[in-house]
Amino acid sequence: MLTVRKSGTTKFMLPGGKLEPGESAAEAAVREVAEELGVRLGVQDLTLLGEFEADAANEPGHLVRSTVFTWAGEVTPDAASEIAELRWASLAEITEGAEFAPLTREYVVPALEPA
Repeated sequence: MLTVRKSGTTKFMLPGGKLEPGESAAEAAVREVAEELGVRLGVQDLTLLGEFEADAANEPGHLVRSTVFTWAGEVTPDAASEIAELRWASLAEITEGAEFAPLTREYVVPALEPA
């Protein structure tokens, strides 16, 4: 799984950000991936994984609510915008790693693992 660390933060998380007015979650995902990774996706290429809420990784005392999509293609991302670092990690590495955001570690990875 591709994770990112934003400038001025310590935790790795999924690429993404806040919705712009009138934008769907899928449209925001496509825009954020283009801005942060330089990767062009289409809304029709995304698969909804779910909506999750967890403690914010870099803002103590706050919650983050996220609509998460998957995309199974191959990419060659470049860190752009506020992204300081990219990291490819296995699901096991994320589950065991304190350097990953709670939302990714505690909710997204379990949703991806086969039952």
